[in-house]
Amino acid sequence: MKAALPVAMLVGALAVPSLASARQVSFETQMSNYGGDGAYVALYLTDNAGRYQRTLWVAGPKAKYHKNLRDWYRAAGGTAKVDGISGASVGAGKTLRVTLDLADTLIDAGYQVHIDTAVEDMKAYPSEVVVPLTRSGVNKPVSGNGYVKSFRYAL
Repeated sequence: MKAALPVAMLVGALAVPSLASARQVSFETQMSNYGGDGAYVALYLTDNAGRYQRTLWVAGPKAKYHKNLRDWYRAAGGTAKVDGISGASVGAGKTLRVTLDLADTLIDAGYQVHIDTAVEDMKAYPSEVVVPLTRSGVNKPVSGNGYVKSFRYAL
């Protein structure tokens, strides 16, 4: 019983730095008025060598259409398992806003945010947006080359 308090204090002391090393990052993807159904959108991270690291968010609930988000689907190993990190598709002219906790070590470390988009019966845009995750890129809008009118993130 006497050892329980020092052990609990040690565990707490070790846990606090890991909690402090994460921050909320907000991602905002504004869609253009492309004139079609709701877009499926995948936001994901790659490292400085371009290797897939993590799915941040997938907009579009039907797993059978996730394969149309080609770069993300291939990089994630051909799996559409996105429980807890997915939501509805995004309509033309609408804005997708997602806020997540990300480790501070991902910022200014060569990581890139990718956005793949696809719309039923229309063209898919793999890696439509690719932007480095840096402090200098905060709140700077980036245009997509398909359905994304603009993308920005905030720390």
